[in-house]
Amino acid sequence: MSVSITSTYAGEFSGKYIAAALLSADTLDKGLITIMPNVKFKSVIKKASTDDIVKDATCDFQTGQGTLTLTEKILQPEEFQVNLDICKKDLHSDWEAAQMGYSAFDNLPTNFSDFVLAHVAAKVADRTEKNIWSGSTATSGQFDGFSTLLAADTDLPAGQDIVGTAVTAANVVDELGDVVDAIPTAVYGSEDLVIYAASNVIRAYTRALGGFQSGGQGAAGYENKGNNQSLGNLFFDGIPVVPARGAADDMIIAAEKSNLFFGTGILNDLNEVRVIDMAETDGSQNVRVVMRFTAGVQYAQVSDIVYRTV
Repeated sequence: MSVSITSTYAGEFSGKYIAAALLSADTLDKGLITIMPNVKFKSVIKKASTDDIVKDATCDFQTGQGTLTLTEKILQPEEFQVNLDICKKDLHSDWEAAQMGYSAFDNLPTNFSDFVLAHVAAKVADRTEKNIWSGSTATSGQFDGFSTLLAADTDLPAGQDIVGTAVTAANVVDELGDVVDAIPTAVYGSEDLVIYAASNVIRAYTRALGGFQSGGQGAAGYENKGNNQSLGNLFFDGIPVVPARGAADDMIIAAEKSNLFFGTGILNDLNEVRVIDMAETDGSQNVRVVMRFTAGVQYAQVSDIVYRTV
């Protein structure tokens, strides 16, 4: 059976596929940071702070009674592309089996072209997740992630730039404690304060909750569940602990969701998605997938962030 692709995706419809590819990244899909869509070129992120503006009352308007300080960061998403040749034979058997019901997944694409795009979008989402936390613009296909930005930011207060040791179930409570102790007083207790942790840190903390006695959990672990701890809804000292799946091992960041930003131009002219069947052009069984999109991250106020690595 031959398969032909007659549709080419571009324009308005392509935005949906770009959104699926980028926003399916775990951090974005779960809303763990602030998403800024439709950034045409660059966006200025501003954050305001004031000193002690409350003074004793007088009959006069008092000038110089308070100082408003505006700080800003520039979020400028970088341009990326996917140029991919896929042999229809390589994916056709998987797609055909899925349509016949031999799959554990529901809501599968009914068109082969959609199936190809879903395959590519999943790869783009995975790369985006890694870029958000540990990407480096020096490497093709990557933008500077939060780890790269924070490591290079000389304005990060020394007490909030923590160098620890490799995280294990035996020391994870102490390592997380060091991060919480370094959170600025003005940020501690914020409603959207989150601890973002690399996968190995999440694994170690879950193990510790399962009954590592030196961690104070007792032989039966947290809530007497032993090693049957849930991977969701983790907290440390009342602060949510969430996985930063794209982070390098041992990274921990404490920050407000509203202070971390992901920018993309989902609806701008730089975005494009095309699926081109080459059969009528050169007689081959190849499908070319073209994606163009923009993406990048930034934070507003580095003095409100704690960054821990090894």
